Amino acid sequence: MTLSDYIASVIEEMLDEGGGFAEMKRNDLATKLGCVPSQINYVITSRFTPERGYIIESRRGGGGYIRIVRKQLSKNDYLMHFFHATGNSLGEAEAGAFISNLYGADIIDEREAAIIGTAVSDRALSSIAPDARNAVRADILRHIILTLIH
Repeated sequence: MTLSDYIASVIEEMLDEGGGFAEMKRNDLATKLGCVPSQINYVITSRFTPERGYIIESRRGGGGYIRIVRKQLSKNDYLMHFFHATGNSLGEAEAGAFISNLYGADIIDEREAAIIGTAVSDRALSSIAPDARNAVRADILRHIILTLIH
């Protein structure tokens, strides 16, 4: 297990114990885990993102903290969150994260995740100019999400 995986698992455990809510001081957590505070920042910004279903709030300074909330939404609210978070441009990796989260939340099944992933892949969009692919990918994913809302 890498250090990043370990940090993420500790934060996930804190979220589980806190019912989807965790608040920590970055320096205290870094000291506890034997790493530098920037490693905590890296894990939080790369793994606990809105696309993955988290809300991050932080305050800097001596009394600063990082607060992470795992979103607990109804299916339609969850889908609307993804619809708005998709924005007007979406890279292939970001789309994959959205699809993975939809699968992880039992909104789509494994087959649907594979089909959607293929539909928004760079390979499927190869006939579209590279500078326009991310906009087209976002449009496709938003329309799929709208279809899932009922």
